[in-house]
Amino acid sequence: MAMVEPTTDTTGVPHTEGEKIEILASDYEDPSVATFSIRDEDHTLGNSLRYMIMKNPAVAFCGYALPHPSEYKINLRIQTDGMFILVSGFLNTRATSSDDYVSGSMTAVEALHKGLDDLMALCDHVTETFDAKLAEREFEIREGAEVDAQ
Repeated sequence: MAMVEPTTDTTGVPHTEGEKIEILASDYEDPSVATFSIRDEDHTLGNSLRYMIMKNPAVAFCGYALPHPSEYKINLRIQTDGMFILVSGFLNTRATSSDDYVSGSMTAVEALHKGLDDLMALCDHVTETFDAKLAEREFEIREGAEVDAQ
């Protein structure tokens, strides 16, 4: 059988087709627990995302692992506090009355979305702060450093 070389993007990471994030199959239907497979990522995103998700008080556990060094993906497991409301047999985390509402209830998918949004907000803040300080031009250039003045 002939070997097929994978195509690579500009970062040299093998490019794969398909969804970026998928929810891995589970033995039970509990919306508070899920394992996500995120392709084309490694410890850089895994540790940052795990940190941001764990800052959420509704999250009881979040961890990630690289399944194998030759697989360029991470598996991220999230477990929230599990406080949900069942209304007419359907899961309802957006209850309307105070009797139906549980403060802080959140599914694992919602926790992932919030973690991704929070991480993007943090990255945007760092970029804006860096650009503002760079624009002030109040920094030292070490002797012998090559600087491309623009």
